[in-house]
Amino acid sequence: MEKSRRSFIKTAAAGAAGAALFNFNALPAKAYSRIIGANDRLRIGLAGLGRRMGAFYEPIALKSSNVELAYLCDVMKKQLENGAAKFSKHIDYSPKLENDIRKVIEDTSVDVLINATPDHWHAPGTIMAVKAGKHVYVEKPCSHNPREGELLMEAEKKYKKIIQMGNQQRSSPESIEIISEIHKGAIGSVYKAIAFYAASRGEVPVQKKAAVPEGLDWDLFQGPAPRRAYTSETWDYNWHWYGWNYGTAESGNNGTHELDVARWALQVNYPSSVEVEAAKRYYANDGWEMYDTMDATFRFQDQKVIKWDGQSRNGYKTYGSDRGTLIFGTEGSVYVDRNGYRLYGRDGKQIKSSEAKGKEAGTQLGGGGDMSTTHIVNFFQAIRGKEKQNSNIEDGAISTHLCHLANISYRIGKGFKVDPKTGKAIDKDALKLWSRQYEPGWEPKV
Repeated sequence: MEKSRRSFIKTAAAGAAGAALFNFNALPAKAYSRIIGANDRLRIGLAGLGRRMGAFYEPIALKSSNVELAYLCDVMKKQLENGAAKFSKHIDYSPKLENDIRKVIEDTSVDVLINATPDHWHAPGTIMAVKAGKHVYVEKPCSHNPREGELLMEAEKKYKKIIQMGNQQRSSPESIEIISEIHKGAIGSVYKAIAFYAASRGEVPVQKKAAVPEGLDWDLFQGPAPRRAYTSETWDYNWHWYGWNYGTAESGNNGTHELDVARWALQVNYPSSVEVEAAKRYYANDGWEMYDTMDATFRFQDQKVIKWDGQSRNGYKTYGSDRGTLIFGTEGSVYVDRNGYRLYGRDGKQIKSSEAKGKEAGTQLGGGGDMSTTHIVNFFQAIRGKEKQNSNIEDGAISTHLCHLANISYRIGKGFKVDPKTGKAIDKDALKLWSRQYEPGWEPKV
């Protein structure tokens, strides 16, 4: 029975993934519904039980999702225990608890990996999983460096698995509606977008050598990253700001979302150049090791521009909100965020607005909400061939690529030109940071 079920899902998903490579959007939804019968329950492994875990309660528990949570996985024992306790309020069975993501991936009865691990695990874990026959929902950013994004797109094509990044605004009905209107000319010819984020993150501790916390598998936490001694505060959220071993700074952490919307609206892929002004501006002596303020400019062909205004530690709402995207056209403008949109004419007067009926987390840690649920359920249905993906991994990887370009520009202290066809930097210093150093034997390979 199990073999029959997996064969059935594999056949349906292969058809869906194949269609995604060949004008996926052109096929009607009814064509997918004929592919699948009733035997389409998906067995899920959820790896990474930190602050994002709450986003997965509802989509996994929904009866209509028709999924089984087979595994909860985390490198920290107390996270596993907490995950089991929290999920017990949403499901009436007990998933297996596992600290090693590789064992989840090796289980042939698992159809899907939800990869909510730290950034440095996103692409390597995803590639391991698709090579083992799994479909993957990977949280943003989908890669730690530009080369990993290239590998993810190669893996999708080679293994024909559904890979979807957690860029959940692509599944917002209001965002879908207004972006469609923009593409139809609602504000004329679009030429610029400003993607922004403003938060008031506080002081973080300076790292100090410390004993590995009880219950933490520090070796597995590091995974693909080079080994080093444990330092205090690292395993929890502050790995985001402690250098480049594990995190991708605020551009990768939150810029991914708004830059994805900006690129979607302008219908652009890779830029022809990038330049940034960025620095650490706050709490000069704390443990934060990269910029906390960034102004990045991406220039595209046809004189289109995307700007990223990232404020990690200043909550001033420059644009009237803590996060969102402004889109400018020759006949008007649009403001869009997780709460809906406002459409303005060239005279600055509001023409139309729409407020989201659900609630999605904004700048608070963790999050989740209706938008996340819709995006994850879309992923489940894409696996079954019943829906097209609202955003495939190419969308996710290219949007994440902008974040990497900005980070590289900051790290080498200069802007540089980019091949607009491939996204490759045309700068020898930038190319030195195109990949990363891996722990021997952990290099991701397609």
